[in-house]
Amino acid sequence: MSVLEYLANGLVFSSIVVLSSIGLSLVYSIANFANFAHGDTMTVGAYTALVTFGFVGSLGAEVLGLPLGFFLALVVGVAVAAVVAVVTHKVVYEPLDVGSIGLLITSIGVAFVYRAIVQLGFGTGFLEFQIPLLRPIEALIPFGIRMTLHDVAIVASAVVLVAGLHALLQYTDLGRKMRATADNPSLARVSGIRTDRIEIWTWVIGAGLAGAGGVFLGLYSNISPRMGFNILLVVFAAVILGGIGSVYGAMAGGFLIGMINQLTPILPRLGQEIPFVPESFGIPIGIEYANAIAFLIMVAVLLVRPSGIAGEDAA
Repeated sequence: MSVLEYLANGLVFSSIVVLSSIGLSLVYSIANFANFAHGDTMTVGAYTALVTFGFVGSLGAEVLGLPLGFFLALVVGVAVAAVVAVVTHKVVYEPLDVGSIGLLITSIGVAFVYRAIVQLGFGTGFLEFQIPLLRPIEALIPFGIRMTLHDVAIVASAVVLVAGLHALLQYTDLGRKMRATADNPSLARVSGIRTDRIEIWTWVIGAGLAGAGGVFLGLYSNISPRMGFNILLVVFAAVILGGIGSVYGAMAGGFLIGMINQLTPILPRLGQEIPFVPESFGIPIGIEYANAIAFLIMVAVLLVRPSGIAGEDAA
């Protein structure tokens, strides 16, 4: 594989990580705790979309190689992930009189419950959307890039969702109230903002983005009960790199961590890929260490710059 192909793969994977990271950072900025059930919320969205696609998969024409039924399944997956997160917030998190650490520990238990329910319903094996595989885009093959229309659909959908979130945060009344609540909840309440409603909307948007990330992750690879848990470390690394609690920092962190994750295979042959570097130079690390590299980056950022690229100090 060429470096350009690794970069293309990194762009696709980064799109998934960005959606998941924004959702996690958004919830942290309002709820003020690290939600370890976020990865399994992605799993809920992916399985919901898979079931829905089984009923509506053949509907409509194709857009970027995907039937319109897939996008309908995506919407249902996002909606169910949001509903599950809001119900969990109202039933589990809100009644608890504990601090951030207590809520964090509780969210770990919630993640196990989500995963157990998924395993009871679908087993522990791997599943996938019944969508025919596509040939790489011929115009990109001469450049050494084997990218399909499905990959383009993932990137384009992520761009649309991120742009929509930006517009919501910057140009709507709800967005202004969300930013005010994240900056100073007490002042927001005194100013007449219904912070309880803002918190609900935050869970809806954050979990919805997680559900979308889970659906695209299932399209990119496959669907399994541990899919969200397996990517959770990468998502946390992205959020901490960008600055925990910062939505725009999560975008930058998600993009960087996703690219680094997919570029790991070129490390053993850096001398062959980068000009002015000796051909014998390389770092003997394979793709199996990609998540470990994300963890090391997360630890390094916490030690050197806990606030990340654009966020508050992480405790």
